[in-house]
Amino acid sequence: MEKTLDVNKKLNCCTGILLESFDQLKTASSIKEGLLYGVPVSIKENIAYKNHDSSCGVIINLDQPVEKDSVLVEVLKRQGAIPFVKTNLPQGLLNYDCSNPIYGQTVNPHNLQKTSGGSSGGEGSLIGGGGSVLGLGSDIGGSIRIPASFCGIAGFKPTAGRLSSQGIRPIYRGQKSVLSSSGPMARDVDSLALCMQALLCDHMFSLDPTVPPLPFNTQIYQSSKPLRIGYLENDGYVQPSPSMARGIREVKALLEQAGHTLVPYSPLNISHAAHELMIKGVLADGATTLLQKLCDIDVLLCPVIGPAYNFLYCGKNTHVLTYMMLYNLLNFPAGVVPVSTVTAEDEEELKHYKGVYQDLMDKSFKQAVSGGEGLPVAVQCVALPWQDELCLRFMKEVEQLIKQSRK
Repeated sequence: MEKTLDVNKKLNCCTGILLESFDQLKTASSIKEGLLYGVPVSIKENIAYKNHDSSCGVIINLDQPVEKDSVLVEVLKRQGAIPFVKTNLPQGLLNYDCSNPIYGQTVNPHNLQKTSGGSSGGEGSLIGGGGSVLGLGSDIGGSIRIPASFCGIAGFKPTAGRLSSQGIRPIYRGQKSVLSSSGPMARDVDSLALCMQALLCDHMFSLDPTVPPLPFNTQIYQSSKPLRIGYLENDGYVQPSPSMARGIREVKALLEQAGHTLVPYSPLNISHAAHELMIKGVLADGATTLLQKLCDIDVLLCPVIGPAYNFLYCGKNTHVLTYMMLYNLLNFPAGVVPVSTVTAEDEEELKHYKGVYQDLMDKSFKQAVSGGEGLPVAVQCVALPWQDELCLRFMKEVEQLIKQSRK
């Protein structure tokens, strides 16, 4: 708790301490068999915790404490975890910055002049800054994966529906086109997998019968079978920053050396998907379905937005969300793994960045990521719906290969 308060002074990532966590400590010894016994867990502000606000950063929602814990908080407690702090988010959630008129701006643990990303930015900043070992966020267009990328941590968006959404407050209800999903954020992939294993238990399935009773498949996660991996450096709609493109090339080479098969992959019409399905889906009542079959691959390696932006650019650069929101639209599980840091060479190459359309948006993206030397570089790992364990296994593979390459 002291470490968290210390980190919060610098980064402004927390919205409130859950003092009830001290009471929980007194009874924690009765659940020693829990998979997360004694682990302090931070939770995003919109996740219901009894007698605390879930304001979504909106003033009109203040002073409306929720009457009961969300299902995920109940399950965390049953597994011995101790939710101890709530973390910041942007006003109204639908933004990948992390600022609101109630709690202010959350900053990046690697550079205080950069944003943490959002909307689970308080989590990204707190975990990246060393103030929490495990947190819960939510993701509708990259809201777990972008702060994980910006803050140099691991983050996982499961298939929507795999975890209970009861007690996770949205900013509005009824939008079914692009599905939101809660998921874990931590410093390494094993922690993400352990959290998923703990949450996917009989207690959650009984508390929320709408969740399919699929326990965590440890066999798939621990498998060492070679994978057929699609890879993508540019989706043809937004050119990634030089450092993020380099991250993909370096990880591709390591995966090939480790015996996996790498297949070039190009998605279908991203421009159509962005304008007609993602934007109109999230911001309208109409619901649209996109059925897309991959080429014959197990998993996909693709860029993530990054490195961390300068302030005030997230709202101007919504076009780059195609790399993230496509997998909410298709309901594919996706996660982010840190693999490198921005080099002086990346910054030099950025000076010549033109983008796909060479328009104002491409110019704005270049300005957003400039001055990023030393910031985290990450890659995104994607699998097909309900293949959450395979996605985590792929993330673990990337993480281990990066560690070995540094030795």
